[in-house]
Amino acid sequence: MSSNILIVESPNDQYFLQAIIRYLNFNIEVAPAIMISEDDYKSMEGLSPKELKKALDDLKADIQKGKVERIGIFIDIDDKQEIERINFVNDCIQSVFPGTQLLTEINNFVDINFDSCNFQIACYFTNVNGKGELETVLKTIKKENSIYADCLESWKSCLASRGKEIKIKDFNKFWVSIYLRFDTCSKRERNQAKEKCSFKYAMSDKSKIWDFEHPILNDLKAFLQMFS
Repeated sequence: MSSNILIVESPNDQYFLQAIIRYLNFNIEVAPAIMISEDDYKSMEGLSPKELKKALDDLKADIQKGKVERIGIFIDIDDKQEIERINFVNDCIQSVFPGTQLLTEINNFVDINFDSCNFQIACYFTNVNGKGELETVLKTIKKENSIYADCLESWKSCLASRGKEIKIKDFNKFWVSIYLRFDTCSKRERNQAKEKCSFKYAMSDKSKIWDFEHPILNDLKAFLQMFS
């Protein structure tokens, strides 16, 4: 039986997509993360084409056996233009499957014919209003009061008043970690913070703290619907 596979950029992307897929009751496999380290902060220098190529190359054997029908590539748009990200993905696809059809837009399959094998591929870029990454989305769809996390804005202003700054990507990651540990974890859960206040746990056992009905997720849901 052939399957549909999503390639993701980081372990947190994987947990996030798995949570939404469960919520939507779709039958989609999320492949292991492109980033080889579970330390999110090691992946902030930018997405590695080497790792995306490897992820695609690792699927070759299953593709040749007819076990893969569709592949979805799910990565952050960051501060790039959509066409830049599409070109990035196309370069990686062409490196692994040379001479095949190019992607021209998100949320749209292209047919790949390679070595007598046929499959489809599509991409989606995590964003809020055309910018950002997973944490940008999470800040938007948070469902609980976020007093602790929101107070980080005052901390950021304090830094600025002293000639220091923090990158928005770093700030958003910090915001999400504070939201998880202090706004959504009980005192009892904080005694087991490594597990009970982790991102993985928040997506698997406490998904109610996210608003999966938020309209910002509509395009992502449309992307996932293509694989269901």
